Amino acid sequence: MTIKMLLRALSCCLFFSTIAVLCTGHKGHISVVLLGATGDLAKKYLWQGFFQLYVNEVSKGHSFSFHGAALTPPEKALHLDIQNSLAEEGLHEAGRLFYLSVPPFAYADIARNINASCRPLPGAWLRVVLEKPFGQDYESAQKLAGELQTYFEEEEIYRVDHYLGKQAVEQILPFRLQNRKHLEPIWNRHHVERVEIVMKETLDVKGRISFYEEYGVIRDVIQNHLTEILTSIAMEVPLNLSCSDDVLRAKLSLLDSLQKLEQDSVVSGQYQDYLTQATEELEKKTNYFTNTQTFAAVLVHIDNIRWEGVPFLLMSGKALDERTAYVRVVFKDNAFCVQKEDGRDSTSNTCKPKQIIFHIGHGDIDFPAILVSRGLFKPYVTPSRWQQASELPSHNVFGQDLSDYYVYRPLLERDAYSVLISNIYRGKKESFVTTKNLLASWSFWTPLLEGLEQETPRVYPGGAENSQLLDFMIEDGGLRFVTDENLEVLTVAQKVNAFGSTQSYFLNNTMVSDWAEQLIQKLAEDIQNAADAAIKRSGVFHLALSGGSSPVALFRRLSRHHHGFPWKRTHLWLVDERCVPFTDPDSNFGNLETGLLKHVRVPYVNIHPMPVYRNQRLCVEEDMGNQTYAAEISEFILNGSFDFVLLGLGNDGHTASIFPGNDEGVDGSSFVLLTEGPHKPRKRMSLTLPLINQANKVAVLVLGKGKHEIVTLISRAEKNPRKWPIHGVNPSPGQLVWYMDYEVLLK
Repeated sequence: MTIKMLLRALSCCLFFSTIAVLCTGHKGHISVVLLGATGDLAKKYLWQGFFQLYVNEVSKGHSFSFHGAALTPPEKALHLDIQNSLAEEGLHEAGRLFYLSVPPFAYADIARNINASCRPLPGAWLRVVLEKPFGQDYESAQKLAGELQTYFEEEEIYRVDHYLGKQAVEQILPFRLQNRKHLEPIWNRHHVERVEIVMKETLDVKGRISFYEEYGVIRDVIQNHLTEILTSIAMEVPLNLSCSDDVLRAKLSLLDSLQKLEQDSVVSGQYQDYLTQATEELEKKTNYFTNTQTFAAVLVHIDNIRWEGVPFLLMSGKALDERTAYVRVVFKDNAFCVQKEDGRDSTSNTCKPKQIIFHIGHGDIDFPAILVSRGLFKPYVTPSRWQQASELPSHNVFGQDLSDYYVYRPLLERDAYSVLISNIYRGKKESFVTTKNLLASWSFWTPLLEGLEQETPRVYPGGAENSQLLDFMIEDGGLRFVTDENLEVLTVAQKVNAFGSTQSYFLNNTMVSDWAEQLIQKLAEDIQNAADAAIKRSGVFHLALSGGSSPVALFRRLSRHHHGFPWKRTHLWLVDERCVPFTDPDSNFGNLETGLLKHVRVPYVNIHPMPVYRNQRLCVEEDMGNQTYAAEISEFILNGSFDFVLLGLGNDGHTASIFPGNDEGVDGSSFVLLTEGPHKPRKRMSLTLPLINQANKVAVLVLGKGKHEIVTLISRAEKNPRKWPIHGVNPSPGQLVWYMDYEVLLK
């Protein structure tokens, strides 16, 4: 049955089959309704969790009935069936639990019908359980939350993050409270070196590509699972953990104290086969390109007295070398041991790394565990639920053998969903995501996600072959990959070398190639060198920048990492502009202003936007905006020779806004033209190739797999600037340099 059929069936609430009515008791009856009862989640976890709930609670005097949405047509209304069953058995209704294991787009309609015709009678509780994703960003999460709040009170909504049911995660707050005597003096910026919150997986996302194309690894794992763990580690612990409101307020306070993420707070990657898998699963054309991240590491800082300056590293990825999940709190160690290790007392832990690890699952340890370095303190862990492990395997965990830790494990291992279903039944709201906390989390993550839409993730081969390719380090308050140079560790290294004819030269011109971020760094350095040389030569530097997405990363690099750049003597020009107001997201000048001008001190009179908006209208020929710009160039620049021009490359071979077939733009007498492209907004203003070719240096920046086909094509095609305008770039008095990343070369 389709979701639409399900929603039609919900006109009187929903269709169902009653699984069982179990036991008669005196404390009240609970009706459990599972929508999506035949889905994978229900089969693997939910039915098992509900059965465990029954086993645990039925002896305490409650009765249960279970109703599952199935693949049979609706036969009657659910509310009437529940009421009739209660009357026949003489039972008192304690509450109704609706578990919505369905896609989020179905929530609103289901909620409307539950509220209209399936609420329990007064005196009984209602709990509605939702599975992630809870939106894609702040706006969509706010909309979804608003729809649900139309029908339910906040205390009736239970948003499941199944990581909050993992036993090691669930134990973080009790552990902190029970050991506060030892932890309070050291659980702070003075003693904690860093905190790592990690979830690594060996599997790729084949079969889940459509989901990943919408969400990616940050939305899938980091914004929810790892951020929730972060709050448990860093929040102020209430003295009464049984008070849900106190716990949730402390979590919200921590979320509100997170420092804003900058674009250099993250490094991201995409495993090598993802693009091929996406092209096949989504039935896309062969030139399809996506910058979806399958790996990400994010540096988070907290703006409060306890954690000021302490780096929190959140990391997750697919197709990595191992499957594991853990939280690792690493402590500073000022001890210096003179005697070498093999000459010391083997029981001494003075100079061994000091850390506390909440091992969530998988990895070398095959059970949930809490590990505390023996050099710290012997912890107290709830004895009725956890015990100190004995007969440990000989494993090295972050530089120490397991014998160097106090190791605790649960007396009884429980599945996360069994834990959460029990918590839903008990009304333990602290184990779930409230609306306020959800929106606070999205408010924190959304700006970073929006910025990443224009970023190209680093490609990695997957598994053990990743080697040090994804290793990263903290530098200047941000993250960067450790490997800056051309990499020999990749299995694709031989393919890189096979591009020998184009590694140094492309179309008979110099080519610089590297991974995207290193390529941008090199380009920024070359621009600064050109600026210094121009100022030494003539006292000013004239830089013309193209539009599109490729220069955005360059703007960011120039604004944040080139403090010695001679901005006061730099004139900024545009290579091309779309015929839109400067406030429009498509405006090249608008992107330049947002990405660069707001962050550097360029004199106002040195900024030269293209006059596309004159006489209160856009790009009208009789307004002569193009001629005005040409005259301005002639006034400021000797012989119209820019010191540096940055160009891009379109998938049809165009550069600037000179598109195929534009003869005047290729070899006409005008320096600036009004042109028209194939995509909206079609009207543009552009420098022509005759003017561009008078520059001292021209750079063509080409990034990403999506440009592989056009680069291959123009490298093989007969030189024809009218068909491929990029062929017409030839600065006769100066130099042309191609800046192409490995993804362009290797796809």
